[in-house]
Amino acid sequence: MLNPIWLNTFKTLVEVGHFTQTAEMLHMTQPGVSQHIHKLESACGHLLIKREGKRFELTEQGRLMYDYALKVTKDEATLLERLSFDDPFSGVCKLSCSGALALLLYTPLLALQQQHPNLIIQLEVAPNHKTLQDLQTGAVDLGIVTHQPNETQYQSSIIGSETLCLVLPSAYQDAVIQSELLHQVGLINHPDAKHYLPLYLERCGDSALAELDSERLAVTGYINQLSQILLPVAKGLGFTVLPEAAVASFAHQ
Repeated sequence: MLNPIWLNTFKTLVEVGHFTQTAEMLHMTQPGVSQHIHKLESACGHLLIKREGKRFELTEQGRLMYDYALKVTKDEATLLERLSFDDPFSGVCKLSCSGALALLLYTPLLALQQQHPNLIIQLEVAPNHKTLQDLQTGAVDLGIVTHQPNETQYQSSIIGSETLCLVLPSAYQDAVIQSELLHQVGLINHPDAKHYLPLYLERCGDSALAELDSERLAVTGYINQLSQILLPVAKGLGFTVLPEAAVASFAHQ
């Protein structure tokens, strides 16, 4: 079994890139750092670094050892977090949701963290497919999406609903919303638009719009920054679909 102290010294050296700075960071002497590296090399039977004066490069075995050191560090953090499972307000909580939902959730999540100093909130803004992918890989603990996911792959519960808004430039304020108008105006695309738009058309209560093939609409722009999605709409360059909270937060109503 590799000595975890030597392994941590090696990991720190790789990340810092300098023997003296590594020694200072670990409260050691420079010869002590070198000794740990030598002992680790002896234990694994391979040269891990190639020294060139005051610089060094990782060997191929060194790269593999660094990857292993990262895994050990991550596994240890995961274990410590799992050991504190009896405290629901302690440890790292990784969540993923759309930008519109983040507008609603981030402030109360931070308030929760203020109440519980041992809680660490990490919020990832991502479209539905990325959230589900990250759940599969374990990159996040919880995901909030806007459709019911596959029950064989995910455990899910419905937690609420929010109004979807079709947003057009103010010049069309009195216009009747028809398929021809949407084709004429064009879509301002964003990461969730291809999900929101068909959902809106299906549930808006207009049978003609429900038959509209959203894939055939002209796309007149794309932006992945939530706070900017409605800017081209306000400038008359297209329409889009967003949850009500995102629309309400836009400054240029």
